Amino acid sequence: MPGENLTRKEAKSRARDLTTRSYVLDIDLSQAHSSDTFRTRATIRFLATSGRSTFIDALAHSVHAVSLNGRELAVDEVFDGSRIALEGLDHENELFIDADFSYTNTGEGLHKFVDPVDAEVYLYSQFEVPDSRRVFPVFEQPDLKATFEFRVHTPLGWTVVSNQATPSALEHDDSLVFSFSPTPRISSYITALIAGPYQVVRDELTSANGKVVPLGIYARQSLFAYLDADYLFDITKKGFAYFEEKFSYPYPFDKYDQLFVPEFNAGAMENAGAVTFTENYVFRGDVSDAMRERRVVTVLHELAHMWFGDLVTMRWWNDLWLNESFAEWASTIATAEATEWTEAWTTFQAMEKNWAYRQDQLPSTHPIVATINDLEDVQVNFDGITYAKGGSVLKQLAAWVGRDAFFQGVSNYFQKHAWLNTELRDLLAELEVTSGRELSSWSKKWLETAGVNTLRPELSVDAEGLITSFAIIQSAPEDWPTLRPHRLAIGIYSDTAHAVERVHRIECDVDGARTDIPELIGVPRGDMIIINDDDLAYAKIRLDQDSESFARENLSSISSPLARSLVWSATWDATRDGEMAARDFRRLILANIETETESTTIRTVLGQLRIVSTVYADPATVSGAQREVADRLWEMTLAATPGSDNQFQFLKAFAQMATSAEHADILRALRSGSTVLPERPLDTDLHWDVLGGLVLLGEAGADDIEAQRDGDNTSNGHQAAARLHAMIPSAEAKADTFHRLITDDTVPNALVRAATLGYTHVGDPSVLADLVTTYFDALDTIWESRSYKMAEYLVEGLFPSPLASAALEDACVKWLNEHEGPAALRRMVEENLAGVIRARKAQQRDLSAA
Repeated sequence: MPGENLTRKEAKSRARDLTTRSYVLDIDLSQAHSSDTFRTRATIRFLATSGRSTFIDALAHSVHAVSLNGRELAVDEVFDGSRIALEGLDHENELFIDADFSYTNTGEGLHKFVDPVDAEVYLYSQFEVPDSRRVFPVFEQPDLKATFEFRVHTPLGWTVVSNQATPSALEHDDSLVFSFSPTPRISSYITALIAGPYQVVRDELTSANGKVVPLGIYARQSLFAYLDADYLFDITKKGFAYFEEKFSYPYPFDKYDQLFVPEFNAGAMENAGAVTFTENYVFRGDVSDAMRERRVVTVLHELAHMWFGDLVTMRWWNDLWLNESFAEWASTIATAEATEWTEAWTTFQAMEKNWAYRQDQLPSTHPIVATINDLEDVQVNFDGITYAKGGSVLKQLAAWVGRDAFFQGVSNYFQKHAWLNTELRDLLAELEVTSGRELSSWSKKWLETAGVNTLRPELSVDAEGLITSFAIIQSAPEDWPTLRPHRLAIGIYSDTAHAVERVHRIECDVDGARTDIPELIGVPRGDMIIINDDDLAYAKIRLDQDSESFARENLSSISSPLARSLVWSATWDATRDGEMAARDFRRLILANIETETESTTIRTVLGQLRIVSTVYADPATVSGAQREVADRLWEMTLAATPGSDNQFQFLKAFAQMATSAEHADILRALRSGSTVLPERPLDTDLHWDVLGGLVLLGEAGADDIEAQRDGDNTSNGHQAAARLHAMIPSAEAKADTFHRLITDDTVPNALVRAATLGYTHVGDPSVLADLVTTYFDALDTIWESRSYKMAEYLVEGLFPSPLASAALEDACVKWLNEHEGPAALRRMVEENLAGVIRARKAQQRDLSAA
């Protein structure tokens, strides 16, 4: 039988033959403190075409017994390590399987975490895409929905959270037993099992249909004191009200729990009625406003999934993009319209759009509706196209069909397909009815082709400054030559007595290589013209020469945060494409970032500042550029409003980019307390940031890191220590980090991820030079010995990207020429190579600007 992979052909065949009814799952976690495995006894009822054969998925440690319709099956004959063969099916079938499964430390399946603070054990499930089979036997595909009834045994003192309300526990043989009621018919990947001595805050709300919905927010005991539950409940209730009104469909589940769990790989997961979140969203110290806003968007993203994804679910993973993209779009519009974060679309432009444009220009880009032949394809395509481009294109679609028609179509879709599985065409059919627009050609151009278009204005102006002609020129990359229809706005901005403000706006459709805009003839051209004003369309934009010159001098004076973000994005994109020199973009940042008001814009641009000061800069200028940037960041830290978000972000960026002895003196003074910033005392996390700056400079080492970890013996502290150990700027330390990460599979996912961040954080990239060959020699071993997620962390995180040299480019090409597969691994190397090529092109452009 095939291995762990599942093909779409197999899934379609199994769905044709089977109708799943119910799972009754008895899961024994009572020995979680001392055992690496747990026992699951599963009873599964399903209908089938009589006489057919099939299989059920089970990534089990061992299988003790299998019986089908009362007939005992020989385990060694039917179980191959990932599947159990089932032959001679009846019309009505009852399958019983008794098996042991393994806890993981990778964030996949049932993750086990031991809290360093109090040695308590915490468990949580993460099943998307194909990992419920790591916890119980299951027909692992989204269109075989069923009811799930969990019976869970735990140690005393624990609680269990699942999709249904947590029942009262019964004590039995020094353990607790929680017997949950059956779920509605749902897909296996959104079932949930979270267990341990979690603490909870409770509330409730009344749904649109009058039903009282219990709410719970959970966290570990050692982190619970930092949980701002009142605020989270407030955002949750605002989201409920917004979505129930706009979707015209009440919340479909019985309760809504939100759980912050340790060592989580993603931001969150939309388990039905039991959403899990990364603990990064429990703020034990100060964080940027960008992080606070991102948490709100994430809360609303997962809530939107309760309808789109959980109530109505994709038939197969080729529509995973629609699941995630809808939640991206819905959470952003809800954040902007239902919370205090009214500039959420500016945040979306600064972060999501930039992610999408970057992903869409990689050689691995793919249509939004990707070809998903098997589970390996899903893993590879769970990316910025799935989330950010898809969300951007849905924003374009909402503008194309009209906001009201879009919401009405979505509502009709929920009404028609509740508790069922659907395909993209089912949603488009409803939108065609409500909008009157034919969408098949739109879908073909936007969803079935890859690549991002570039839009440029072409205009002429008379002596009085009036526009005499205006057109938008559209181009496409050579490999993806599709020209697409866009609904966009054009804004004209002028320097008024108070600020640079929009004085004229039109909205229009753009299609083809050239679109004339006669509505602008006779209109004063103003000082700056932004095509795709208000960021309705998904496209790279350029400013005309006069507008770009004006924007460079007056960026900080533009009153609209979204307009500023569009200028930041256009100039950054021009820098990535080698049209603007890194030094020019660096100057633009240093001249304008100090007065920027939007936290996510600041966070994004500061990340870009680091890139244009290092890998995009002429190598001969890097040392001076880094020192100039760090000097200016410290100046801005001192000048910022005490206690402000800007001050916080500038301080963190300064610590990350410190380069000189003078910078080390500043960091030492901050750490010792001899320098204290007004209203900005160093909390525990800032102490780690400051120490990190000293480690980067070689002014602190392993002993200092261990001493600080002893004072912060928490999960956060251990992750920070792992990152800083990997930052130690010597070839020997880098080699030690590399070899430990690829040879020790007991290092959990969170520490691996932290260490890889430190590994590539260097002041002098030459410390990585000797590890280039070592990296490529290790790739096959990494891929063969680790789970997908852990291999991804290692392959991407250990790539020596700061080198950005001809030698690194050659090494990538050589490896690709000598290795034909696996496809997912090749894709990661190809993307890394693309980053090196882009960096070297930017370096050449920067050199030419000298």
